[in-house]
Amino acid sequence: MNHLPLVIKREYLTKVKNKSFIIMTILSPIIMIALIALVAYLSQLNNDKVRTIAILDESGLVETLFEDTENTKYHKLENVTLEAAKEIVKASEEYGLLHVSKTNNIEEVSKSIKFYSEDSPSLTVISGLESKIEKNLSELKLLEVEGISLEQIEAAKIHVNINQENFSGEQTSKVGNIMKLAFGGAAGYLLFMFIIIYGNMIMRSVIEEKTSRIIEVIISSVKPVQLMLGKIIGTSLAGITQFLIWMILGGVLLTVVTTIFNIDLSQMQTPQQELMQQAMENPDINDQAQLIFNEFRSLPILNLIIAFIFFFIGGYLLYSSLYAAVGAAVDNETDTQQFMMPILMPLILAVYVGIFTVIEDPHGTVSTVFSFIPFTSPVVMLMRIPFGVPLWQQVLSVLILIGTFMFTVWFAAKIYRVGILMYGKKPTYKELFKWLKY
Repeated sequence: MNHLPLVIKREYLTKVKNKSFIIMTILSPIIMIALIALVAYLSQLNNDKVRTIAILDESGLVETLFEDTENTKYHKLENVTLEAAKEIVKASEEYGLLHVSKTNNIEEVSKSIKFYSEDSPSLTVISGLESKIEKNLSELKLLEVEGISLEQIEAAKIHVNINQENFSGEQTSKVGNIMKLAFGGAAGYLLFMFIIIYGNMIMRSVIEEKTSRIIEVIISSVKPVQLMLGKIIGTSLAGITQFLIWMILGGVLLTVVTTIFNIDLSQMQTPQQELMQQAMENPDINDQAQLIFNEFRSLPILNLIIAFIFFFIGGYLLYSSLYAAVGAAVDNETDTQQFMMPILMPLILAVYVGIFTVIEDPHGTVSTVFSFIPFTSPVVMLMRIPFGVPLWQQVLSVLILIGTFMFTVWFAAKIYRVGILMYGKKPTYKELFKWLKY
């Protein structure tokens, strides 16, 4: 008799009715949203802070560059010595003092600029000052050449943007490549976290039933393979339920918190507000926004969704069966450490291969080979698909993944059926190999 549905139902209800499961399902999104809101609020307070920077320009070359902004005010000092300027800044508790030595040589000016402050200055502030001064001094240096004006210098500047297009006439871009990699990276990270969280849940469930000896009662009427699959599928369904609740509850809480406390989440993304403002002044920004929109529309969305479902489920079931086998082989979580690294190493390798290889050469030998290896394909293939992978390669990779999962279930079941009744002995790899031959 097939008891698999009963095992799945029992495992699912046991998980979702557990008090700790219910508490963490409710508390986790609350804690996460609270942290996000706190970071956004603190970032907002930091961005609302107004810095006052004193300027002592003895050369007279850069003092006209600085104009007040929303977050930065400039206080120009004249007819004072450097020491007196320092005392003024200290007394008024200003953010810092920018000093330019007295010289008419532009190259010497660039080497004699100093910023004095009580504490270490912000990297954003220093970068902004350097950018403004560098641009002005470069123009002044060019003006020393006879017969050249600022208008001619601006007219001589050429912005190069290499248009990318494949042989079929479809336009591509660097922005599109980043978007494609971002999808694969997000999918790989989600799979990695899902395996870590709910794979460990499966392993702990097996260990608990084994140490409480309840497994001896269950195994008298249920086949070990059905029990193992039931645990994997039941725990997976509980995990999906918890994940969906997190998404819905988190979205509602995020909307409520940002509305009530008037928190602007965009402030978290722009800590370098002045530098971003300079980038926004680029006349090509609208073209870039349109290009990003076109790149998003050109993504194979349907293919990505279907592939994500197959590879996510296949990869999770593959690793979950190994977690169940490890749980059956040991008596407590402490003994699992020797078996966890060989399981996680292929997944970690897949993430590194995806990030450092797929973006550089998505159709190269390394990327292609790892997209067919079942322990790495759920991550690497998902990163390759946005760049255009033939359908036959995707189907072949899925079939290999499913075949490997079935073999892994058989492999893990042999360890599982022996290990669940073994007590008081730490297993070794040699012992596990003997169990496979029973």
